[in-house]
Amino acid sequence: MHQYFGHVWLALLAAVSVVAGYEVSFADSDYSRQVCSGMWGGSDTYINVTFDYRTSHGQVAMAIYEWRDVKYFGVVTSESDNSLPKTYVCTTDAVKSGLCSSSDIGKFIFFAQDGTPMEQTSFWTASVTLNQTSPSRRRSGTASIQVLHGPRQQDDVLNPSPTGVLSYTSAIQYQVRKTGYYCVAIVPVTVISPTTRQTSTDLVPFHPTYNGVVLFKNTFDGQLPAADYPKVNFYLFMFFAYAFLACGWAWLCYKHTLDLLPIQYYLSGLVGFMVVEMAANWVYYRYLNAHGKNTAAVLFLFVVAILDAGRNALSFFMLLVVSLGLSVVRESLGRTMFKCQTLAAAHFVFGVLYAVGIVELELESTSALVLLLFVIPLAFTLSGFLMWILHSLTATMTQLAARKQRYKLKMFQRLYYILLASVVVIAVFFVVSSYSFSDRLAEDYAAKSWRARWWLLDGYLAILFYVAFCSSVVVLGLVLICFAITLAMSDEISQEDEDAEDYDLEALQNRPAAREDDEITLVNNRREPEPLAENQVVFEIGDEDAGSDEEADTGKKRRGGERRTSEEQDGSTDERRGLMRGRFKDDD
Repeated sequence: MHQYFGHVWLALLAAVSVVAGYEVSFADSDYSRQVCSGMWGGSDTYINVTFDYRTSHGQVAMAIYEWRDVKYFGVVTSESDNSLPKTYVCTTDAVKSGLCSSSDIGKFIFFAQDGTPMEQTSFWTASVTLNQTSPSRRRSGTASIQVLHGPRQQDDVLNPSPTGVLSYTSAIQYQVRKTGYYCVAIVPVTVISPTTRQTSTDLVPFHPTYNGVVLFKNTFDGQLPAADYPKVNFYLFMFFAYAFLACGWAWLCYKHTLDLLPIQYYLSGLVGFMVVEMAANWVYYRYLNAHGKNTAAVLFLFVVAILDAGRNALSFFMLLVVSLGLSVVRESLGRTMFKCQTLAAAHFVFGVLYAVGIVELELESTSALVLLLFVIPLAFTLSGFLMWILHSLTATMTQLAARKQRYKLKMFQRLYYILLASVVVIAVFFVVSSYSFSDRLAEDYAAKSWRARWWLLDGYLAILFYVAFCSSVVVLGLVLICFAITLAMSDEISQEDEDAEDYDLEALQNRPAAREDDEITLVNNRREPEPLAENQVVFEIGDEDAGSDEEADTGKKRRGGERRTSEEQDGSTDERRGLMRGRFKDDD
C-alpha cells in the first residue's frame, strides 16, 4: 500500500512539474488539417507535436511554419486552369506532373518563386511514419527526432527539415525565436512507390488514423493562448486602478458622512462592485491559465459574466436616475423608477448572454447570424439607455435653467459632456471594430489580428468605462459631497438684481407689464399675483382714506429728515469731542 501511494505521489509530482502551455488537440477526422496559434517568441519557446501511440497508425505529411511564409506553401497545379486548387502534398501523381521531386514524396511542397531557400524561412516539413516499432518496418533514410529542452543549432539553421522519412518515437519539437502566428499542418497520406506497388508489404496499405496534441510553449508559463494572456496583467492593472479610486472615495465619504445623499450611497456601492468585478476577472484568467478549461472554469466564467453584466446594468441605471434628477431635483421618480428597473434587468440578461458568447464562440467559424443573436438584443437595450439618459439630461438641464439653478445646471452640463464624449468614442470604436471584423472569414484574419483582438474585445471598452466612471464620480461625488447641504432638494437664490426681483413682493407688484416673465422664467414657476377678491385682506396697515398714500409719503419724508438731523447733530458732537481731546493732549 505504501508503495502504491508512493507511485501516485510521483505521478502527481511529474504532472505538476510538466511545463504548461497552450494545448490544441487534433485528429484525422478534423475538418481543418492545421492548428494555428499566436506565439510570443523567446529563448525557450517552442512547439511540441505529440501523437498518441495507441491510436495513431500510418504515415502523415507534416509541416510547421510561421504565417508570413504561407506564400511558399504549395505549388500551382495548372497555369492554364485557375479553378484548380494548389497542390500541397508531394505524391506519386504530383511527381509525374513535375510538381515535386521523388525525394519529397510524402512531404508538403515548398515552392519559392523568388528563389528563396527553405533554410532562410520558417518552413519545416517531413514525412512521418507512426507506430513503426519494428526495424523491419522502417524504410532506408529514416531519422528519429528527439525532444530538445534547449536551443538547437545545426549549421546555423534553427529547424532543419529531414531528408528522409521520420519514424515517430517522441514528441517532435519546433523551436520558436520570433513572435508570430505559427501553424502545424498534418495530412494523412499513403505513399507507394510504382516499382514496389504490387510487392511491397512494408507500407501501410490502409488510410492512416491518428490523434494527438500540439503544445505551444510561450514566454509565459500557462495554458492560455498567447492572444488571451495579456488579459491577465490587464485586469490586474484595472483592479489596482479601481481599488485606488475606491480608497479615495471611501476616505472622502468618511470625512463627509453626515452630508451624504442617497445617490452617493448608490455610487459607493457601485465603486465597491467595480473592485469586486475586476478582481473576479483577474482571478478567472489566472485560473484559466493555470488549469485550462474544465468544469470549474466554466462555472467561474458564468460568475464573471454575471458580474460584468451587473456592472454595466447598474452603471447605466444609476446614470439614468441621476439624469432624471433623483435626490437633486426630485425626491422620487414614481412609476418611472419601475421602467428604469425593467430596462436595467433586460440589459443585465442580454449582457450575460453576450459575455458568455464572446468567450465561448470562435469568431472565425461562427456564422454571422449567431453572432448577431448575441449582439443585437444588447445593442437595443444599450441604445435605449443612452437615448433615455441623454433625453432626461436635456430635460433636467432645461428645467434647472428655467429655475435659474446655475450651480446644479453646471454639474449636469459636465455630466452631459462626459456622456457625449463617451458616445462619440464608442461610435468611433464601433466603426473601427466593424471594419476589423468585416474580414473575419478571410484566411489571414487571425494571423493579422491575434495580438490586438483582446484590446478590441476587452481592453478598449474597459479603459473607456474607467475614464467615464472616474469623471462621473468626480462630478456627482465630489461636487455633491462638498455642497450636499445646499444642493439636496434646495433652490439656489439668484445673485442678479433682475432675477432677485422674483423673490421681492413689492418689486413684483411695481414691475411694469413690459418686463413680466412667463411661467418658465420665474423661480419655482411663480406668476404675478392674481387680482384679490373685494373683501380679501392681505396686510392690515390701518384706516384707509383718500390721502393715506400722500400722508404716508409725507410721514416718510419727515421721519427721514428728522433722522438725518439727528445723525448730523451726533456727528458734530463727536467731532467736537475729538477736537477737545486733541487740544488737551497738545497742552500736556
